[in-house]
Amino acid sequence: MMDRRTLMGAAAALSAGTGSARATAHERRRPVPPGFLWGTAISAHQSEGNNTNSDTWLLENLTPTVYKDRSGDACDSYHRFAEDIALNAALGFNCYRFGIEWARIEPSPGKFSIAELDHYARVLEACHAHGQTPVVTFNHFSAPLWFSVRGGWEQADAPDLFARYGAKVTERLGHLMGMATTFNEANVQLLVQVMAPAAPSSPLRAQMLAAARRATGSERFTALAYADPEISQPLLLEAHRKAYLAMKAARSGLPVGISLTTQAIEPVGPGSIAPAMEAKLYGGWVEMAKSHSDFTGVQTYTRFRFDAHGMVAPPAGAELTAAGYEFYPQALAETIRWAHRAIGKPIYVTESGIGTDDDRRRIDYIDQALDGVRACLDEGIPVHSYLYWSLLDNFEWAQGFSKHFGLVAVDLETFRRTPKPSAYHLGAIAKAGRA
Repeated sequence: MMDRRTLMGAAAALSAGTGSARATAHERRRPVPPGFLWGTAISAHQSEGNNTNSDTWLLENLTPTVYKDRSGDACDSYHRFAEDIALNAALGFNCYRFGIEWARIEPSPGKFSIAELDHYARVLEACHAHGQTPVVTFNHFSAPLWFSVRGGWEQADAPDLFARYGAKVTERLGHLMGMATTFNEANVQLLVQVMAPAAPSSPLRAQMLAAARRATGSERFTALAYADPEISQPLLLEAHRKAYLAMKAARSGLPVGISLTTQAIEPVGPGSIAPAMEAKLYGGWVEMAKSHSDFTGVQTYTRFRFDAHGMVAPPAGAELTAAGYEFYPQALAETIRWAHRAIGKPIYVTESGIGTDDDRRRIDYIDQALDGVRACLDEGIPVHSYLYWSLLDNFEWAQGFSKHFGLVAVDLETFRRTPKPSAYHLGAIAKAGRA
């Protein structure tokens, strides 16, 4: 647990301008526009812990399972949210992006928990108490177990159920939110198809899903990661549209946007299929973003390269991150320009980050990504935020706790939070207000 002394030390280090990061921010960077949001992102299931009513909790706890770890207590952010928000502020940030968990708020169909809505009200109030603009994600991959037992995102009425949830939450909490997105990376299934269009189904995955169907007594059981995109993607599009309208009806002044996985798609050689792969990655989400969103959330980590036959490996000698993809922070500028050109709505970088155990490379990644943000601002592109993924080293889905994206390390037994040098580095840049 991070104590008051550590929090005060973080704030003091920043205000004193210790280290070279603050000087670099002042001397080499340009002022960002007024109202620019600097911050971090985190999700509910990955950080809160004990999300026992969710489909993901079931899958983690099955035998066999594709998950390397159980989320268990995760980072215990469900109880320690005030500490996390205070730390975010002490580091120099003015924005905190987090998820509310549908499985907690609607643990059974149509039955909403007043206590859980009150809990998230307290999270939002803590953001305001610490000068943080709260950016709220309504769904970050996990879903209520009952929803997935009945067929999840393969059932025709899924959009209506999601819109009902969106309306209920916005009616109760919308006045406390700064901004909201319906889904995190709404097109993530399409990214999987782009990366491995002909990958054979994993036997372990099939065994896990069979075990889930036995455990729930439902042959319909499916979670988002395992749903058929041909069925689920049209329903996700309709779910966003209906939820957007319901949320705007409940709180017209709340900016509601779409966050997309926006990896750079680059051509290699003549006849490259890169344009077709880019179109596949975004499906119908470009038109939906144009018609039913107030902003675009860009979430970029790397690039993918295609020749005339398919995806090609990273260039010889290219550095790979601990998560296995190419170290390529320049991708962020590419995807910002793509979103500006293709969608034309205000752009928020809602995720940018790197999985690594070398914090020096995390600092380099951040600096190079911000070089891209600065270039886009110089071009007149309306970029309004830089939110790093993530504040904490947390539960990275099937990879468990083995991949470290956080600015802050977490002891999974004591839950003590320890900021890394990269946390102070990015915090100093944020405090200076210069990209």
